[in-house]
Amino acid sequence: MIIKGKAHKFTDDINTDDIIAAKYLISTNESELGSHCMETISPDFCKNVTQGDIIVAGKNFGCGSSREHAPLAIKGCGVAAVIAKSFSGIFFRNAINIGLPFLESKDTDEISDGDILEIDLNSGLIKNLTKKRSYQTAAFPEFLQKIVQDGGLMKYILKKGKGK
Repeated sequence: MIIKGKAHKFTDDINTDDIIAAKYLISTNESELGSHCMETISPDFCKNVTQGDIIVAGKNFGCGSSREHAPLAIKGCGVAAVIAKSFSGIFFRNAINIGLPFLESKDTDEISDGDILEIDLNSGLIKNLTKKRSYQTAAFPEFLQKIVQDGGLMKYILKKGKGK
């Protein structure tokens, strides 16, 4: 699976309240949540995201509360993947549950806001097409790619159950 998009750069310790403010937790609608993604730390973020773009961040991305709304908001605004130095464990699980791919990379400091990236989830290769550089990380496991392709864990389970 290949993902290609523009990088939107964030720092370390982006917490779930930064991703989606608590006042929007009354909804679970991806599009509604997406329209408010990152607005407390980057008010124009949603206006600048196009379908398929990529969030790039430092360490501990998605820390804070265990709300599944955070990856839903990211996916809902059109972001196709997140690359960070590290992720909060609960964000990791919630991202899988809703079908949002992510990669850990120690090289996020080398990526700038606006760089065009191409991610090969099969190999873990991240190409920075703007800077003509490549960064290698662990491949995104095939079974997780299937969950992403099916739209999340529940849809994957339902599809797999129908296949029996």
